[in-house]
Order: sequence, then structure tokens, then C-alpha cells
Amino acid sequence: MKQNFTVRQGALDGVEAFLSVARHRSFRKAAAELGVTPSAISQAVRTLEARVGTALFIRTTRSVGLSEAGERFLSRAKPAFEELVAASEVARDLGQRPAGLLRLTVPRAVVPILLEPLIATFCQAYPEIEVEIAASAELVDLAAGGFDAGVRLGQFIAADMVAVRLSPPFPFVVVSSPEYLRRRGTPERIDDLRQHACLRMRRSNGSIAPWSFVNGNKPIEAMVSGPLIAHDFPTILAAAAEGMGLAQVPGPIAAGLVEAGKLVRVLEPFAPTGPGVFLYYPSRHQTMPKLRAFIDHVKGRAGATSKTRSRMDEKRTRGIKIR
Repeated sequence: MKQNFTVRQGALDGVEAFLSVARHRSFRKAAAELGVTPSAISQAVRTLEARVGTALFIRTTRSVGLSEAGERFLSRAKPAFEELVAASEVARDLGQRPAGLLRLTVPRAVVPILLEPLIATFCQAYPEIEVEIAASAELVDLAAGGFDAGVRLGQFIAADMVAVRLSPPFPFVVVSSPEYLRRRGTPERIDDLRQHACLRMRRSNGSIAPWSFVNGNKPIEAMVSGPLIAHDFPTILAAAAEGMGLAQVPGPIAAGLVEAGKLVRVLEPFAPTGPGVFLYYPSRHQTMPKLRAFIDHVKGRAGATSKTRSRMDEKRTRGIKIR
């Protein structure tokens, strides 16, 4: 049998007054506790009794006692009201100081190169905040998924989101293992990709992403083919390092393997520059202290990184690294 769990409008009205009168066995003392007049308490209780459909108190000129219905009402209403008060206090506390669970949806590739150092320093600075990271290549609906914020490449963030930069703009590079290039040769022009195995990415909407380039100031999209289609950059990058083919990925995630000599950049004159990585969230008006603390931490670290980067020479900044 289907039950109706709808709470009637105003069902909680007068409950606090009832509980106070029941505790003190006095309308006057209840009024003093709640900071209202005795007549206001009496009216609230009468309204509650009318809504319930029975008398909850036995009143005389000298005393106030609970009726049998009032005793039963008290046994159920008191713990329920205390839970509501406790819930309000918890919510109010989370709205006033940085505490609680901060849930972030993040691409897997971003976690080791960008988020790990941020999270480590953030958790040290805010021990009352727990951080949960859901690593996913999908573009997640923050509200539906119960996330406080997300991290994505700038071009994938909806226009109605508030975005905070986490990294400077960086190039999208084509990389390959040295062994693959020995077997197949090194592409010198974009058209050379027709003769190569290209590892591709399937977007969250189901389409396969073309490779993007620039020739001078002219943007170019190339439809490529190859033996592997993946849903995230780390998988494509690992396959490229194993010699399966060429991969186009954000420069920072390939930097470590390039420095180690496991990957080589090719077609560098045609590499486009992407907007970088951003933290995004729905609205400034909905920002809880835990998220505001994280945003401020991100901005502070980004400012420090920017100052450090300005002192680096060209050699050290080649192949941008996010720290």
C-alpha cells in the first residue's frame, strides 16, 4: 500500500511552543523562554491543538498538565524537534566556517600534475575539511552529482559557471615514442598525419575529437585515424609511450615523459595553445565557506606560482609545467 509522506503546510507551527509548555508545565515560563507573550504561546498551542484535532494539555487555574494525547505527542515530537534543531545547527555551522566534505569532480590526468600538491597544502591548512575527488573524464552536472566544484579545461566549461584559473594557458602537443618514430618516420607537416597511426579521444558527447593545429594564425582541424580510441588523456599518453602511435595531449601531462626521453614532441610549430585548466562552480551566491577557502587557496598558490615563473628563464619554461 502506497503511503503519503507529504507534510501538511504549517504542520510544525506551534510545536516549539508546545514543547516549552510541556517542559515547564507553565505558559508563562514558556513565554519567557521563547521571548514572546503568554497570549502568543496560548494562541500557538490552541492552533496546534486545532490542527491535531484534540486537546494536548489539561489546564486549571493552578496547573498545566499533559493529556494522554499530549503525552503521546510529546514522546514523538520531542526527539524529532531536537533532531531538526541539531540539523539546523550543523547546517548553520557549515555556513559560517570552513568545515565538512568538499566534493570535486576532476579529470584523471589533472590529479597528479596539478591537484595533488594543491590538495596536500589545502588539507594541512584546513584540517576540518575532508576532500573527496571523483576522477572522471565525463562532463558532470555538479548539482545532480552532489559536487561543490569541478576542474576542467577552459573550453569545456559552460558560460553560466564561475571559473577560477588553476594553470596558465598551455600548448596541445603531438607526442610519440622514439621507437615509433624510428619505425614510421617523423611527421613534418600536418598532412603527414595521413600516413601515421594516431591515437584518438572520444568526447563525453560520443563524438571523436579532431586534432587541432594552427598554421600561422589560421586554426586547422585534422581528422585522423589509428588503432586506439580512448576516453581520457592518460590512456592515450600511455599507449603513445608504448609505441602504438602519435597522440595529441595537453603539454603539461606529457612533460614528465618528454623529459624522461620516453616521448618526443613533433609538429611543434603547429601546436595550438589552449586556455588552461580552471576550477568551476555554479554561483558566487551559493559558495559555502569550505569552497571559498579552497578558491582562496587556489588563488594564493596560483599567485605564488606566477611570481616564481616570472623569474624562470626561457629554457626552464619550455614545455610548461604546472606545479
